[in-house]
Amino acid sequence: MGVISPIETLFLKSQHRLLQPRDYSYPVVSHKTQRVANFPHRSFSFLSLGSSSVDFPLRSDLILQNGRLSFPWRRYVSESESAEVYNEKVSIMEVLKKANSFIPHVILSSTILALLYPPSFTWFKPRYFVPGLGFMMFAVGINSNERDFLEALKRPDAIFAGYIGQYLIKPLLGYMFGLIAVSLFKLPTPIGAGIMLVSCVSGAQLSNYTTFLTDPSLAPLSIVMTSISTATAALVTPMLSLLLIGKKLPVDVAGMVSSILQVVVTPIAAGLLLNRLFPRLSNAIKPFLPALTLIDMACCIGAPLALNIDSILSPFGATILLLVITFHLLAFVAGYFLTGLFFSKAPDVKALQRTLSYETGMQSSLLALALATKFFQDPLVGVPPAISTVVMSLMGVSLVTIWKNRKE
Repeated sequence: MGVISPIETLFLKSQHRLLQPRDYSYPVVSHKTQRVANFPHRSFSFLSLGSSSVDFPLRSDLILQNGRLSFPWRRYVSESESAEVYNEKVSIMEVLKKANSFIPHVILSSTILALLYPPSFTWFKPRYFVPGLGFMMFAVGINSNERDFLEALKRPDAIFAGYIGQYLIKPLLGYMFGLIAVSLFKLPTPIGAGIMLVSCVSGAQLSNYTTFLTDPSLAPLSIVMTSISTATAALVTPMLSLLLIGKKLPVDVAGMVSSILQVVVTPIAAGLLLNRLFPRLSNAIKPFLPALTLIDMACCIGAPLALNIDSILSPFGATILLLVITFHLLAFVAGYFLTGLFFSKAPDVKALQRTLSYETGMQSSLLALALATKFFQDPLVGVPPAISTVVMSLMGVSLVTIWKNRKE
């Protein structure tokens, strides 16, 4: 129809730097009853992409045609509009990187959903827990380096303190609460045995990830602590169970070693190697890991709750829930304040307190549940470990939220 379209040539330099295009002018042209106005030159630039500026003809302004306003098919995009598109892309990446800030919302949502509609998580079977926790450890490994673990090994006093928290403080609390359950609350003896059993097992791998979220520099120290407690559980757990419960439980040594390799060693080694050998690929993956681990965490928290909903809703459920919450709470508190007492002169005492609090308060309740199912005839023994799996996870991740907010 005679309308002159703007030239749409855009010269781009490598790595997103913009070249200055030639100056194109758009004259006023008359064609019968149609008049096309001269296009204004509007400059546009991305400071983050380079110092060059470029005219960017993409859309059109209103033009008078036969006494009426019409919309030619393109006009210039203003600087603010173009920057808005760019910033939108940047903001998406920032949201992915900061996905961990949504942890409290994910905890609450997965808990409510698992309680109201258990089938939403029952598909996440116990066999998926190992790869689920392994993925969290991979996220820790890819954000660490070998020097971090070498530095962790230079703190034997902290490692020993974590071991004492796991196999001395926690068993004493477990024995005390087991007696309270039977003598004070008049619960069946197997319930008390189940609480004691929870206190006899090794540390939870989830404590490594919670430490990473709160104090990334101490995540390797947490991993070393948990690995040592898990490796020695084959000897310590049967002895503690015999001492506290009166029943010696044989623990699968090969299974323990396999668990450490699958959940801790292999994923962390894979993350470290990827970071060293393929840094570009590692940097490309890192922004997406917080969001993916958040989904993974939702499944690891919601699934035990959904799978053990019958135990939680049992006649003794409310009382056991109260005892288990208090048991874990005192363990978290003991780990925190005893660390502050014995390591008061450490330069990173607050971070160390948080790390040892996680180590003392979080036990491998899934291992306790497996032992209860395999070696005890009474199914009530498995109720406290089942409830502990949920309570421990929720309390640990809730502490992440509290401590991260205080640090910020």
